[in-house]
Amino acid sequence: MMDKESAILQGGFLLADKLCLPASLCSLQKGDWTRVGQPILDAVRELCRQVEPNSSLNTSASHWTKKIICVLWCKLLCRESGEDIETSWKENPFFPIQNSLPEVNHVVLLELVKSMAATEIFGQLLLCLPQTQICTELTRLAQHVTCSPTSEDDVSLFLEVFWELWRGRDEGKEEERGEGSLEKMFTNQFARLSNQSASHSPQAAKRLKLDPSTRPPSSSSVSSFTTDVLYVLFNVLRDIRDHITTTDICHQALSMSLDTLYTSFLIDRAVVLPTEQKMNFLSKVVSLRERSDLKLSSDLLKTAQRDLHASHSPSLFRPSQMTLTQALQVVTELTQFWQERGLLTMSDSTIPRYSAFKLEQSVQRTLRALEGEDVLETMREVEDQQTLRAMKTLLRGLLDSLAFPATESSPEVNARVTMAIINYRLEDYQDFAVLFAAEKSWAAGDSHWLDCLERNQPAFQQHETVITLASTLMSTCHSHTADESLCRKLVKIIANIFSELPLQDKNKTLAAMLRLSTRGLFGGSLPSAMTDSFGQELNMAFNCIIQGGGGASAALGNLTTATSLVARVAFQNPEAALRYCCHSAVFNKGAFSLMAKILQQLPGLRGRGREDEALGSGKVDGGKEAEEKTDGRREAAGDRSLLCSCLQEAIRTKLMSANEKQQFLKFLVLLMTPVIEVVGEERRQSFLSPEEVVSAFVLPHLSTVEQGPVSMELSLQLLHSTLGLELQEPVSSPHWVLGCAPFPLLYILAQHLNQASKCWEQPPGGAVPDLSMDTKELLVSVLTTLGQVVGGEVASAPSTWSRALFWLYNKIEELDWTVRFHLKPVWGEHFKNEVPSSLMTVCDLPEQEWSGLELPQYGQGTGLLAWMECCSISDSLQSTMLSCLSLDHRQPDHVNMFSKGLLVALTQTLPWCSVSEWARLLRTLRELLRSGRLHAPYSLEYVDYLPLLDLRGFSCELCLSVLLLRVLQLLCGSSCSHWLPVEGWAHVGRLYAHTVRETLESLRAKLPLSSSSHSAVSTKSSATSAASPEALRTQRSRDADPTSISVKHSKMSETPQEDLKQEENVSPVKSVSNPQAKSPKASTTSPSVEPEKEEAVKTVPSQEVLFVLSQLFCHVQHAQVMMPGGQCEALFLCALEILSLYEAIMAAFPDSSTHLESDNTRYFFSTITDNLENKEMKAILQQKISQLMSSMA
Repeated sequence: MMDKESAILQGGFLLADKLCLPASLCSLQKGDWTRVGQPILDAVRELCRQVEPNSSLNTSASHWTKKIICVLWCKLLCRESGEDIETSWKENPFFPIQNSLPEVNHVVLLELVKSMAATEIFGQLLLCLPQTQICTELTRLAQHVTCSPTSEDDVSLFLEVFWELWRGRDEGKEEERGEGSLEKMFTNQFARLSNQSASHSPQAAKRLKLDPSTRPPSSSSVSSFTTDVLYVLFNVLRDIRDHITTTDICHQALSMSLDTLYTSFLIDRAVVLPTEQKMNFLSKVVSLRERSDLKLSSDLLKTAQRDLHASHSPSLFRPSQMTLTQALQVVTELTQFWQERGLLTMSDSTIPRYSAFKLEQSVQRTLRALEGEDVLETMREVEDQQTLRAMKTLLRGLLDSLAFPATESSPEVNARVTMAIINYRLEDYQDFAVLFAAEKSWAAGDSHWLDCLERNQPAFQQHETVITLASTLMSTCHSHTADESLCRKLVKIIANIFSELPLQDKNKTLAAMLRLSTRGLFGGSLPSAMTDSFGQELNMAFNCIIQGGGGASAALGNLTTATSLVARVAFQNPEAALRYCCHSAVFNKGAFSLMAKILQQLPGLRGRGREDEALGSGKVDGGKEAEEKTDGRREAAGDRSLLCSCLQEAIRTKLMSANEKQQFLKFLVLLMTPVIEVVGEERRQSFLSPEEVVSAFVLPHLSTVEQGPVSMELSLQLLHSTLGLELQEPVSSPHWVLGCAPFPLLYILAQHLNQASKCWEQPPGGAVPDLSMDTKELLVSVLTTLGQVVGGEVASAPSTWSRALFWLYNKIEELDWTVRFHLKPVWGEHFKNEVPSSLMTVCDLPEQEWSGLELPQYGQGTGLLAWMECCSISDSLQSTMLSCLSLDHRQPDHVNMFSKGLLVALTQTLPWCSVSEWARLLRTLRELLRSGRLHAPYSLEYVDYLPLLDLRGFSCELCLSVLLLRVLQLLCGSSCSHWLPVEGWAHVGRLYAHTVRETLESLRAKLPLSSSSHSAVSTKSSATSAASPEALRTQRSRDADPTSISVKHSKMSETPQEDLKQEENVSPVKSVSNPQAKSPKASTTSPSVEPEKEEAVKTVPSQEVLFVLSQLFCHVQHAQVMMPGGQCEALFLCALEILSLYEAIMAAFPDSSTHLESDNTRYFFSTITDNLENKEMKAILQQKISQLMSSMA
């Protein structure tokens, strides 16, 4: 069924066909179109007039025009290919309309194109065809144009089709060429007809045959079988040159000829023009068109852009039959011909025409290209060079003779053109947006500029454009005459544009903003109202982040939103945003993790120049040169890191609590941890480099005695964490620590470690000592790790580091001899191990590796003291000391003397040991006990209470406990009790408690408790330990190689020999008030016990363990009573833990003790506990003992 539009079109064509009688439209001649074509034109105009009011985009009219041309063209193609109607109605989408129309020829098609000014549509459809068919259709067009009568309209038709081909596809109408579009249907229809034609005639070479009635006459210079589009066009121009009779058409034809020559032969790639040059060209075009009463519109600009692009891009049709020389000859011939006809002249009008402006551009462009060396190299023949010279001379003369009037454009036109391109989203609109953003003169007080920016924000969403806008804002709003409301609105618009950027572009923008100013948009003087407004936005952003869940639980869900909020305020003022980040990370509980994750998402805030300089890329020499190099690098790092400056300011303005210090530490560690910044890349980057952190927060606080915002211990913790980071550094690159003056740093750490040996000495004025035992242990760990790193660098290039190595060694000679062993990884094999000479008397050390030092603190008889200190320094040194000890254990006198000397040495060493050093000494003592080289006898009183049990498996635990009790008796004696302050005695108690807990773990391992009993013991033990933070602190394990501090000569002079003699006659249970009290294990198993139970007791050493526990409890309480103050919390907790384990064993093995033995045990424990001075501790222990015995009952 035919629709209304098709009926109107059919009526017009039928009426025209009737006017052709006795002929028909299929035989219409060109001269008859004016007589018969009007009904067709009226029908087409009627269709366009009917659909136009319903079209909001003004495209329906062009759509119908294109559809009519497609229908007529396909009708001609179907006739030429001889397609069967049965096939056509199935496969031809245009069949319904096409079949309703009478037969036509190419005259109808081309005259309709000319009359409807549809050359652009015709040219775009022509570009859908293969090049062979394009040449065929151009040949038909040439035949039609040259056929009499030829008018200016015919010439214009050819020139417009010619230039439309050279423009190429209209990229702005790409959506009109999608599947289902008219162009797509036309292309598919032509391909189908071509395939049919080829299948019918193999010799046809997929080329449709020409209608015999439309073939060009023999006089035409164009071959109907050429495939060179350029050849066709140039020869048609030669054929129609006589028909060009006006100056305007002549300028147009010559301009197109020169542009065709330029794009086909003189360039091989597109000429990229600066955006400003494009703007100047388009502005001149608009100025000329507006003088011709044309208004600025998107179509005008689009056409001008296509002309500009076509004039500077290689032609789509590369010449195959025509050479450069031939093309030059044709253009020269045409130019000379038109000059002789007087057409290449300027009109008398002072207003230049667009055709003259375009010709001027073409002549200048072609002349520049012809004068290039590349053209001279390709034209080596004499004839070719003559043609080239003639062409250049002709073009120069043309420029001089025409004297083109200057075409200027005003800044106002430039602004309007740029805004129109952005508004209409025309070609290169984003590049024009950059130009628009950079023109400060347009922005100053121009509301149109601001309106365009606000209306077209997506066009400016490029990081370069945003930075340009920021620069324009800073220049515009920092003047005294700036409009405050305008500036505030501009800031908001630019911030909105920035917020829409992808994360990667946001980071590029932030990095560029930091290079402009660390204060961003607020880098200059802005109105106070704007500053206040930003302050409110900043507060609101961080309040949303913190109140929305600053802790780790909400970090993942809110990370994207939080990152966007921080990025927005950081773009406006990076310094203020980073200050808030740092303050929140340190002083808002739990916020450090989220703040670190946010900053890791924003590496653009790292600072200036960080990517350009490789941190740690140079080696540092020793002495002054080393310090100068590393100082310079620290200054550079400080200049680059805005975050470090903000973090320093945050901790300087407010004191940090212990929890805030830990948040500060964790925050920095997270920022130093490498993360993948770009999805899909394996490369990891950290927000802060370790070198920056160490330079900012470690070095300044280690090298000064004043207590700053970062304490010594916190600095060491930070350095320790930094050295433990796993960074992706190239294998060949030096370690980052070389940028932190490693040798001076090692010396400072060694000085502090040396000072730690005096930690129990009371400073002048009663001040608190700077270094604690925990700090000492951390110092040892850091010094060892740093030494290993630096030692690796020294080993790889010893000659480079020799000066620095000797400088450090000479400096260390001023310190305690034990410090040098912690730097052994740095020395390597360069220096011998230097120890007190007295050590050489008790240890057989090879002279090739060891040498003795005459030290005043280590006189005669101090060899074992030095030996003990060496054993506490490191595992390797401990192994050496044990293997080289000069002791014949087969000689009882030697063992006795060694044991007594070791007891004295241990007494002098214990108080100055850190936990890890003490753990190492305990291993030494156990090894000596197991090997029989150390004798620690029980006193005689123990025989009275010793049950008939096999205690050989527990001899090491018992002997070690008795040995330590004797050490404490000596230490608490009158000659030694003044050595330590209150803190020192608390430390001794913690070390003793550490030993007891190790013994308890050993006992647990020897007694197979059930899972329930074991968990009960663990639970009670944990609960007991949790009773005091002090106790928890003593249980922390250390990975460092600790050091031992030598005792001063003044202490050595007060050797506790008298106390040692008294100790030999003192029993550890002498403090028990009732000497008649029996040991809870004084008797063996009762004869009345059943055989099965007796067997169970024999197989499981529960009785033995209980006995050992009772002895440990006795020793702990005895030590508690002896120690000054009488209330060591660590020992109190140990006593509770012993009772808990005792209770668990009794619950697991109830037959290990009779009721009588239980009663004796209660009395025994209670009597010992009564000696405690602290009433609160005594009451708790007595209650625990009562509960223990009641459960046993």
